[in-house]
Amino acid sequence: MCIATRVIKSVDELFRIVKTPNDDIVIEENVHIPGRGAYISRNIDAIKTAQKRKLLSRALKCEVKEEIYEQLLAKC
Repeated sequence: MCIATRVIKSVDELFRIVKTPNDDIVIEENVHIPGRGAYISRNIDAIKTAQKRKLLSRALKCEVKEEIYEQLLAKC
């Protein structure tokens, strides 16, 4: 489920952002990375909503830098 839109989608339609055990924030590509994860839709509106409302920070329980949102927007 997307944290911004609250819509259930297939994994192919979502990005997974992970807080690793080392407290790094990573955008998961094709390999499952262990850690606390959050899913967000692969569209610009969902990413901007999450950025505005700081939804990734809330979901991952840590501060998410703006560069993560910029990387997500670049992948759309």
